[in-house]
Amino acid sequence: MLAAPFPHHSEVPTIDEEIVEKTELEKSRDIVSQLKEIEHYPRANIEKLTAHWLKLDGELKQPAIAKALEALLTHQNTFHDALEKTIHDYEAVCAAMTP
Repeated sequence: MLAAPFPHHSEVPTIDEEIVEKTELEKSRDIVSQLKEIEHYPRANIEKLTAHWLKLDGELKQPAIAKALEALLTHQNTFHDALEKTIHDYEAVCAAMTP
């Protein structure tokens, strides 16, 4: 006879183990937190791209590559701005859900 995979754990949770479902507001706040974490990376990318762009455009005198990085910066800024607005809008939704 095979032993149960978790011999000391019953199928039915005890009161101490009962799983509490998060509210819609808590789930929404979790998403806002995760979006804010994601927001960090575009900001860091913008800073790095800007530093490389300045070096390419100035010190290395490679305008073609600098122009390509400038286009990437524009796209990265657009993404960051849109993400920032989405976070702001979702925070307003969360505020409206607060009892």
